[in-house]
Amino acid sequence: MICKRCLVSGKVQGVFYRASTARKARELGISGYAMNLPDGRVEVLACGDAEAVNTLCEWLWEGPPAAEVADVEIYQMAETDAPTDFVTR
Repeated sequence: MICKRCLVSGKVQGVFYRASTARKARELGISGYAMNLPDGRVEVLACGDAEAVNTLCEWLWEGPPAAEVADVEIYQMAETDAPTDFVTR
């Protein structure tokens, strides 16, 4: 199991980015969260099987149809931070 914290910038708020990310994460069996940040970015914590987490990290560059992703910063996190489900905040 691995955990990655991703900071997604661009047009990612108000376009169902968090809900779409949660749906994709649950589909992949990933736990964590997607949360809007005050600066307009979306923070995503993804924990699970390495292949599934990497697949989600790649998907974050696409997002839902209305999103316009400019950048995705990815940071490795300790597995002890792993939540048990995927939620939107």
